[in-house]
Amino acid sequence: MLDSLSDRLGSALGGLRSRGRLSEDDVSAAVREIRLALLEADVNFDVVKQFTATIKERALGAEVTASLTPGQEVVRIVHEELTRLMGEGSSKLALRGSPAVILVCGLQGSGKTTTCGKLAKLIAAQGKRPALVACDVYRPAAIQQLVTVGGQAGVPVYERGADADPVEIAKWGIQQAKEEGRDVVIVDTAGRLTVDKDLMGELVRIRDAIKPSDTLLVLDSMTGQDAVATAQAFQDAIKFDGLILTKLDGDARGGAALSVRAITGVPIKVITTGEKLDQIEEFHPDRLASRILGMGDVLSLIEKAEQYVDKDKAAELERKMKSAEFGLDDMLEQLHAIRKMGSLSSVLGMLPGVGKQLKNAKIDDRQLDRVEGMILSMTPEERSNPALINGSRRARIAKGSGSTVQQINDLLKQHQQMKKMMKQMANGKKPKLPMLPPGMQG
Repeated sequence: MLDSLSDRLGSALGGLRSRGRLSEDDVSAAVREIRLALLEADVNFDVVKQFTATIKERALGAEVTASLTPGQEVVRIVHEELTRLMGEGSSKLALRGSPAVILVCGLQGSGKTTTCGKLAKLIAAQGKRPALVACDVYRPAAIQQLVTVGGQAGVPVYERGADADPVEIAKWGIQQAKEEGRDVVIVDTAGRLTVDKDLMGELVRIRDAIKPSDTLLVLDSMTGQDAVATAQAFQDAIKFDGLILTKLDGDARGGAALSVRAITGVPIKVITTGEKLDQIEEFHPDRLASRILGMGDVLSLIEKAEQYVDKDKAAELERKMKSAEFGLDDMLEQLHAIRKMGSLSSVLGMLPGVGKQLKNAKIDDRQLDRVEGMILSMTPEERSNPALINGSRRARIAKGSGSTVQQINDLLKQHQQMKKMMKQMANGKKPKLPMLPPGMQG
């Protein structure tokens, strides 16, 4: 996420972290690099100017000069100012009313319709019963796309075809949701290739008819300053309550994430970090600031783990850790849990300090398929007791899984390392990070 910006800021601040004393020239050089990194990321010029001026003023102040670790103090200041730039405080959805109504708007190509499905899945994971309403009657196959996405998310989609009036569809859909006991309704509206009067006029009519608790604008973060200009145009017309930034997993320069709050004054509510329906999360500016500065994001990692890891299985794993019974079936379950949380690189990137180590690592999630194939080629007895796997058994497992004996050896070695690590954790010791699965070492 925002890797290019993260690398540039890391380089700018890296030389300061270990310094015992900072001169004004040291601070000026670092601030200059920060300014260039932000401008290269397509952050608004006025925002960059104000941001770097504040950084320099604070970095040359008493809180840094009197500190025993001035370099670390500067990093802390940059983190605080990044957080302030992207918006402090809570950014949760209001979700008022019965049902609560969310009006989603944006331009074509921003990922609006897919984002509606992701938002429904996110809200459903919070214990609510959402529904979708298809009001985009202009774009070919938009309604069918929403129906498909809704089916994947496991939520109903209310639609009346492409011939009905969008305002009437929205009112009808909300009534349907109320009758069926749905507590959140997400209304997908039409987009355009550019901002125009017809688009804004229709949005205003829908908003006035359904009175949403949240009006959200979907912005493509890869469009940089164009996204900020789009946000300003929508804000002038309909006064939206929050933003959803999409495609933050791509090669985006990231300027929208750092500029749009400062320019519009409207908080970022949600971000999407991939194409899958579960790759969406509530926005926490302090956590994104930590990711950008290479500090990891342990809180988000914990939340993902709580969402995807079965509590009963976790308790059973804890018991096995304490008794050193960690078998290959248990290892396979852990790999499955990690895959549900996202790509391996994104999960490990949330651990402080690990993201930098992975920069040049060749991590291919398909290698997990090979690991699964090797484990499933073993008998249940072999999986529960890997010590039984002698030379002839290794040859058989390799042949059955389309791998080599050396890869089987690597897998068994890694299992032993994980088992040792689990035992260390159970005994309250700090474990060393284990090797990655065979073929994924970097």
